[in-house]
Amino acid sequence: MTSHFEIELEKLKGIIEKIGQLAESQVSESVKILLQEPGVAEEKIIKKTESKIDKLDVKIDEICQSIFALQQPVASDLRFIMSAMQISNEIERIGDLSLSIVKKAKNIKEKHDLIVKFSVGDITKQVELITAKTNNYFLTRQESTIGEIFVLSKEIKNKSEGTIHEIINEMKTNSKAVVSGTNLIIVLKHLERISEHCTNIAEYVYFMVNAKIIKHDKIDDILPRE
Repeated sequence: MTSHFEIELEKLKGIIEKIGQLAESQVSESVKILLQEPGVAEEKIIKKTESKIDKLDVKIDEICQSIFALQQPVASDLRFIMSAMQISNEIERIGDLSLSIVKKAKNIKEKHDLIVKFSVGDITKQVELITAKTNNYFLTRQESTIGEIFVLSKEIKNKSEGTIHEIINEMKTNSKAVVSGTNLIIVLKHLERISEHCTNIAEYVYFMVNAKIIKHDKIDDILPRE
């Protein structure tokens, strides 16, 4: 017979899966709005999803607090509960950044031209990919995925920094591009931060499974040897 404790753990896992899927959807919607002309209805969808994420985040905290108060979890379960709380916080931040991207996108004049000129779409594709891979890693616990996440995060950071440098140079020679360029830089930093939150989630999942703390600056320690 399944115990109340086991039921609560399964419920917690299910909520983490759901909140991760919501965040993935929110990132995709914010990218869609960034690359196209934003509409009021689309922004409402983003805000509605953010509200769902916030409510599930509170629910995760309640379940974790209840388990701590009423149960005595063993080491592996304790790692899962601790990681779940941290993962929930990271996902909530991803949701906040996605909403901020939508708001900043409104203030980028001649947005399409700037996005094409600086190949912003390439970066957004990688951010969508790293979000999906992070959710998949939580579901499958497949060890090779964490290496892929760390590599992607590094690529996103490098591309973002290079693009920001190009935008700054554009702003120096074209005063009309200053306002839009500044907002686009903020968007790029938000995209970079989303990828960093994904690596944080991956680190918590790795800790949950392996009882070992690993940081993305130590990627060589976990990547498979040739």
